[in-house]
Amino acid sequence: MATAELALIIPVLVAVLALCLSGLGLAVDQIRAVDAARIAARAAARGEPVDAVRELAQQAAPPGSDVSVDKSDDRVRVTVTAPPRTRYLSALPRADASVEAVLEPAARMGSP
Repeated sequence: MATAELALIIPVLVAVLALCLSGLGLAVDQIRAVDAARIAARAAARGEPVDAVRELAQQAAPPGSDVSVDKSDDRVRVTVTAPPRTRYLSALPRADASVEAVLEPAARMGSP
């Protein structure tokens, strides 16, 4: 009787453990995405070129992340979206972050 109960409990425990580890991985990816977006937005606000801003974000973001940089007259918005960690649990949400910063006066005038 105990063997049958154990045979039912072990797969459930493995599934719960896998879900918890995926959630932990998502939390780590979210933190890395937020940090990458902040670093890139700060660099863009200083007047760095868009390619350099994207490179900074790619270095700090989770591998395979998409980075978009949108500049307006006096603001810049950096969005980082990380891919899912595993293809088996694709129903989990993706880590993404978006940061907006005001351009510094020198960057508004076009000088670095």
